[in-house]
Amino acid sequence: MVVIDVLNTPGGRELLRDKYGITKVPVLAKGDQYAMGQMLQPFAKLAGLPMPGAQLTPQQIFDKYRTVFAAGQRLARQFPQARFRDKVIPNRDRQIRTLCYHIFRIGEAFQEAYAGVEYGAKIADNEPPETMQTGDDVAKYGAQVWKQYEAWWAGLQDKSLPKVLQTYYGDTPSAQVFERVCWHSAQHCRQLAHVLENMGIQPDGALTPEDLAGLPLPERLFE
Repeated sequence: MVVIDVLNTPGGRELLRDKYGITKVPVLAKGDQYAMGQMLQPFAKLAGLPMPGAQLTPQQIFDKYRTVFAAGQRLARQFPQARFRDKVIPNRDRQIRTLCYHIFRIGEAFQEAYAGVEYGAKIADNEPPETMQTGDDVAKYGAQVWKQYEAWWAGLQDKSLPKVLQTYYGDTPSAQVFERVCWHSAQHCRQLAHVLENMGIQPDGALTPEDLAGLPLPERLFE
């Protein structure tokens, strides 16, 4: 068997595109089959791996997402303005400013999808507006998004989230998409804490193992 890391192998992305018609990662392709990494159950099945642990309820995810949003706001506020446009890591172009914004934009995009917009491949990848120049600016945006969540959750008649959403990886129950956006934002919060530590800044209330318990996060910070 030949294993190809499409991110780090020359021509890997082109092979993925030409054979499977896929331009978005993470994805696992084997033979004529592939599974998008956004949904871990089919991904694990294709890889021949079990899915560990019990799935969290939507209420548990909502509670964890509240914690993630609060942590993201604290961490964003810690970045010096002079470093806010530095790269997150040297070999990728994403800026710290963009990553801070992305944490909350992921959540906002889920709200849009729940309201009927297709959850497209680029829906959460836009750059922050130029009005957001500091960590405090981005944190205030995050607080506004979370107010939308509080109102949305309070108004839900069925909190099991049975509604099916249109996504770029197929029609998916909203409870599964909600879990995905929660762990996606949480992973980026872990990355922000790491970047702060590399700057010699002690993270203010980084997410703890208890905060992350039950979320299907990767072991490594940058995959």
